[in-house]
Amino acid sequence: METITSIRPLLAVLVSLSVTPILVSSRAPNVREAWTFVAATVKFLIVLSMLPAILHGNEIVYTLVEFLPGAAIKFRVDALGMLFALVSSSLWIITSAYSIGYMRGLKEHSQTRYFCFFAFCLSATVGVAFSGNLLTLYLFYEMLSLATYPLVTHHQDEQARRSGHKYLLYIVGTSIGFVLPAMLISYNLAGTLEFSKHGFLAGTASKPLLGLLLFMFIFGFAKAAIMPLHGWLPAAMVAPTPVSALLHAVAVVKVGVFSIVRILTGVFGVQLLSSLDFGTVICYVAAFTIIVGSLIALSQDNLKRLLAFSTIAQLSYIVLGVALLSPKGMTGGIVHIAMHAFGKITLFFCAGAIFVATGKKNISEMLGIGRRMPVTMAAFFIGALSITGVPPCGGFISKWYLVLGTLQAHQVVFLVVLLVSSLLNACYFMPIVYKAFFCPPKEAMFQNTVQEAPLFCVVPLAITALISIILFFYPQPFLRLAIMMVQSITGT
Repeated sequence: METITSIRPLLAVLVSLSVTPILVSSRAPNVREAWTFVAATVKFLIVLSMLPAILHGNEIVYTLVEFLPGAAIKFRVDALGMLFALVSSSLWIITSAYSIGYMRGLKEHSQTRYFCFFAFCLSATVGVAFSGNLLTLYLFYEMLSLATYPLVTHHQDEQARRSGHKYLLYIVGTSIGFVLPAMLISYNLAGTLEFSKHGFLAGTASKPLLGLLLFMFIFGFAKAAIMPLHGWLPAAMVAPTPVSALLHAVAVVKVGVFSIVRILTGVFGVQLLSSLDFGTVICYVAAFTIIVGSLIALSQDNLKRLLAFSTIAQLSYIVLGVALLSPKGMTGGIVHIAMHAFGKITLFFCAGAIFVATGKKNISEMLGIGRRMPVTMAAFFIGALSITGVPPCGGFISKWYLVLGTLQAHQVVFLVVLLVSSLLNACYFMPIVYKAFFCPPKEAMFQNTVQEAPLFCVVPLAITALISIILFFYPQPFLRLAIMMVQSITGT
C-alpha cells in the first residue's frame, strides 16, 4: 500500500465553503442556484478523482497543522471515507435540484440562507469522511451540528425553535459532555488520536475504563440516534423536506454512525473489542433500537415522522453489522451506509413532493394518491423495497451481508432481529403503497387526473429510485470499498 500526499481532500472540503460568499451576495435566484450546482459538481469530481487510487489499495493524506504530537488537523482518504464521501457528494447534486423545486414550489422564505448553510453542511460532512484522526473528526462533527441548526429552525415558528433547542441539546450536549472528555482521556492513555487499522487503545487501560470510554463515544455521537438519545431526530422533521432528505437521511445521521464505525475500527480495533466481548454488548444496544424504532414507526400517521423512526432503526443496522466483528457483518454494515442513503432519500423526496403538490402530510390523507401522482408513488414503492431489503433494490445487498454476518458470528439472536425488523419494515411501508394505488374508488381522496409536483421535485426522486435498482445489479464501487475496508482492519 502506498501513502500519497495530496491537497485534494482539503480542496473537497473547502469547495462548498468557498462558494458561500457568492451565494450571500447574489440576489438573483438563478445565479445562486447555478453556483450551488457548480460547487456540488466540483466537490463530487474532486472526490471522484481520488477513487482510482483508493481502489488500488492506496491512501491519500494531507496534514494542515499539527498542534501536539499525534493531534493534528489531518485528512486521510481510505476506503471507508471514500464510500461515505461518494454518497454525500453525489446526493448533494441531486438534492440541490430537488431543493429548487421544493423551495420555489412552496415560495419558502430565506432561500439564500438555506443554500448557504446547506453548503456549510456538506463541507463538514466531507470533512468527517476524510478525517485522519479523532480531533479532526470531532471538529467537523461540531461544525456540522452548528451549521444544521439554522436549517432545522428554518421556519422560525415556535415549533421550529423548540425542535432546534432539542436538537442542540441532544447533539451538542452529548458531544461536549461525552465525546470531548473521552477523547482527552484517550489521548492521555495512548499519546495519540491517529486512527489505526488495529486501534490505538489496546493495552492502555483496564477493561472497566475502556468500556466506559466506548459507551461515552457511542452515546456521545448522538447523531447516530441510538436509543435513548434518539428524540432529536423526529423533532428535527419540522425542517423543510430537502433538509430532512439529505441531512437526516444522509449527512447528519450518517455522520453519527460513520463516527461510531471509526471509533470501533480505528480507536478500539476489532481484536480489542473481541477480546473484551464489547462487540456483543453493542449489538444488543443496536438490536433494541432496531426493534423499538420499527415498532414506533408502525403507529405513525405523519409520513415524515414514520420515516424518522424508520431511519432510527435503520441506522442501528450499521452499528449492529460492524459490532458483529465478523467480516460479512462488517461488510454489510458499511455498505448499508450507501444502500440506505439512496433508498431513504427517495422516500423523503416523495414525502416532500406530495406536500408540494397536495399539502398533505398524513398517511391517512393520501388514499388513492397513486392515481394523481403515479411517478412519485412508484418511486416511493422502490424506496420502500430497498429499505425493507427486497430485490431488485440495493438494500437487499447490505441486508444479505448482514444476515450472513450473524451466521458467521454464530449470533442467531441477531439474525432473528434482522428478519423481524425487515418484516416490520414491510408492515409500515406496504400498506401506504397499497392504499395509494388500490384503495376502493369510493374511499379515494384524489381523482384519476395526473398532477405531479414540479419537475425539479419529480426528476430527482426518479433518479434516486433508479439508482436504488441499479445498485442491486451493480453495487460497485460501494461493495468493493466496504470489502477493502474490512480486509484492512481484520487482516483477511
